[in-house]
Amino acid sequence: MNSLVDAILICLVLTNMMILGSSRLGVYIRIVAVQGIMLSILFLVDQNNSINSHTLFIAAVTMLIKGALFPWLLFRVVRDTGVKREIQPFVGFNFSLFIGMGVWAFSLWLGKKLPMPILQETDLIFPVAIFTAFVGMFLIMSRKTAITQVLGYLVLENGIYTFATAINSQQPMVVELGILLDIFVAVFIMVLTLFQINREIGEIHMDTTKLAALKD
Repeated sequence: MNSLVDAILICLVLTNMMILGSSRLGVYIRIVAVQGIMLSILFLVDQNNSINSHTLFIAAVTMLIKGALFPWLLFRVVRDTGVKREIQPFVGFNFSLFIGMGVWAFSLWLGKKLPMPILQETDLIFPVAIFTAFVGMFLIMSRKTAITQVLGYLVLENGIYTFATAINSQQPMVVELGILLDIFVAVFIMVLTLFQINREIGEIHMDTTKLAALKD
């Protein structure tokens, strides 16, 4: 079972690196969808022998929302706005990868130094959670396109969800339900905002630095 958990966590790290090095929004959305599916599997695997109808429900909702609903909404935004790529980010893609490798190394070091309240099957889960959350925050701060920033928020939430999965045995299941609800509400509002931006100032101004052009 440890090998499966490690494989999922390593895939999360690789997909985070792919996000940092890519400019195509379609790639971003597909990667976030894959992360959602992997997290739902991780949640089930981490339950060991305590899988029941409740945990199956949480995993199914996670897969449905993260792996299907959000990608569908975001692909619709990309289609309607005509924005296909992240152009001229604040931080270049090659340098973003370099930063990502440095933060991954720091996350591994931090995971060994921080005292953890519970024992885990693998030492990777906390470093991966930290790294994934960082990648989400980095996308929000370093990219100009509003859609990419929404995706950054989703990646940040994936990091939080990874951490919540690790401490699930010590916390009530409402932790995961609360995270799912927060993601749904936040992204739903963001998607509606993107449609409004597109109607008001057009597809060529999906760059968030142009939001000052919005008028009442």
